[in-house]
Amino acid sequence: MAADFKTAQPVEYYRKFVEKDVRPDGRELGEIRPTMINIGSISTAEGSALVKLGNTTVLCGVKAEVTNPKSEEPDKGIIVPNVDLPALCSPRFRPGPPSEQAQVVSQFMVEVIQNSGCIDPKDLCIKAGKHVWVLYCDLVCLDYDGNVTDACVLALMAALKNVSLPKVTLNEESGNLETHMQEKWGLNILCQPVATTFAIFDDCIVFADPTDEEENLATGKVTIVTTEEDKICFVHKPGGSPLSDDKLQNCLQRSFIRAREARNLVETTLVNVDR
Repeated sequence: MAADFKTAQPVEYYRKFVEKDVRPDGRELGEIRPTMINIGSISTAEGSALVKLGNTTVLCGVKAEVTNPKSEEPDKGIIVPNVDLPALCSPRFRPGPPSEQAQVVSQFMVEVIQNSGCIDPKDLCIKAGKHVWVLYCDLVCLDYDGNVTDACVLALMAALKNVSLPKVTLNEESGNLETHMQEKWGLNILCQPVATTFAIFDDCIVFADPTDEEENLATGKVTIVTTEEDKICFVHKPGGSPLSDDKLQNCLQRSFIRAREARNLVETTLVNVDR
């Protein structure tokens, strides 16, 4: 009977749970799903990380190449994030060109990198005006169960912290690049942005870390990106139901707590990887 009720009237089904300040999966309204991270899982990449947020699973691999800098930024390297939501991760996606959602999340990742200033692109410069590093950050969703944005940001930052690049110098006499594979260096991560997404249900109830089912029932959504010391990087609110000031403040406080937990998880995982 419960399954039939859920299928026929999903909103009413959720309301019955929300009345008791709980969700159908047993979580409190502001509770985040269990999060697991595996760092350095792709041996052929310069850096990698696998993040599992509930059932939502994202794999990030970073490949590095030497290229020519942009003419308007001759002393800056390039970071290119790309999010793939393949058909294998959910029935909602189809084979073929990137879906609109994949493009939106990819652009969101660009904004996270630029707005947070997590990496100084000048650190990726080998020889100004001639050679810089370009980092291709490919994020693939292996299992989609909602809130892929938060999982992608966490996977990206964990993978960037895992990046190891060889020292490359320019031989001024020959003009050729020389790669010193025995001399490796890691990226200088200036801060670690963490995204926390909230779904708005019934125009007034807020769910933290929404599942795919909850996203489909949501009347709005907001993602808050924060960095260390509870600094707000930016707030992404793509339309939908508005949030009152007190509910937005509550979301901010929850995002600060979540960000600290996520950063601690990444650091703990990195320590275990280095051992």
